[in-house]
Amino acid sequence: MNKKFKPILVVSLILLIAAIIFYPKIKPLFKSQGSAPAAAVPAGPRALNVDAMVLKPKRLVELINSSGTLIPDEQVDLAFETSGKIVSIFFDEGTRVRRGQLLAKINDLPLQAQLRKLQAQKKLAEEREFRQRSLLSRDAISQESYDQVVTELQSIEADIMLVEARIAETELRAPFDGVIGLRHVSEGAFVNMNTQIARLIKNDPLKIEFAVPERYSGEIHPGYPIRFFLDGFPDTLQARVYAIDPKVDVRTRNIVVRARYSNPNERIKPGRFVSIQLELSEIADALAIPTEALIPEMEGDRVFVLRSGRAHSVNVTTGLRTEDQIQITSGLQAGDTLITTGILQLRQGIPLQIDNLL
Repeated sequence: MNKKFKPILVVSLILLIAAIIFYPKIKPLFKSQGSAPAAAVPAGPRALNVDAMVLKPKRLVELINSSGTLIPDEQVDLAFETSGKIVSIFFDEGTRVRRGQLLAKINDLPLQAQLRKLQAQKKLAEEREFRQRSLLSRDAISQESYDQVVTELQSIEADIMLVEARIAETELRAPFDGVIGLRHVSEGAFVNMNTQIARLIKNDPLKIEFAVPERYSGEIHPGYPIRFFLDGFPDTLQARVYAIDPKVDVRTRNIVVRARYSNPNERIKPGRFVSIQLELSEIADALAIPTEALIPEMEGDRVFVLRSGRAHSVNVTTGLRTEDQIQITSGLQAGDTLITTGILQLRQGIPLQIDNLL
């Protein structure tokens, strides 16, 4: 070997041996120096992106949603009070009629003949009564004789009234103003008291019949306003309660309520389905939260609020409920930041990143 490189080789071997001996002792120093930059990254879970809202007092109204049916203000199936053959029909189907208007007529010729006979008898009885009264004033006859003549006259008058009443039964008249529907008979048909001639309906105003749970029966009273909605009518329609059934339905535990709606031009037809909304209890300065932010549990209800950038669970007490809001009576106060999204992922102390703050 070249003598020039021999010292270099010896020095290299010495350094290699020294490195092997001292490496275990200096290895931790290299590790600590290498991990120093990683210590600057904080350990822990990643921040959860959520939406939140700052709680403020607001007006809260308890709403009841129900369904009902539009019914006519008045409705009757028209029929005669006696039997006979129809000789005349005086109405057109689907037209408006007035109260007392003659709609149809049954043959009354026998009754008319009987009436004329009684009217002739009445005329003779009146003449006889006049003569007997003159004789009685001169004491030419007894009081008993005069009384017999008067009784005969009164009997004829009663018979006339009876025949006139039977003649009236042969006439079908409208009991109220309204629109008459389709008729079910024709002239010449023989009818009796069970034969329906047509249906008469009064559509202005309309009645709305619906039911509400029995616990609200004490809050609803005549004059109470309601709102209702109809398919094909974009506007919200208004009505007022006018009658409440005094008995609760034992099957449904509901109470039936009726409201009245002024139906100008009769643009709405009865029989339609309506969606009804009633406003009941009202709180002017309620602390209300969205219902989806509430977490119901066996131990009670709770919500999550934002404090120092982290989620904190808070037990709350609830009050009035609406369709999408619920009142918080204790546990929260105005100014708290309520978490409204990501409810299922929330845990106590988890860091949060607010995307939208209302």
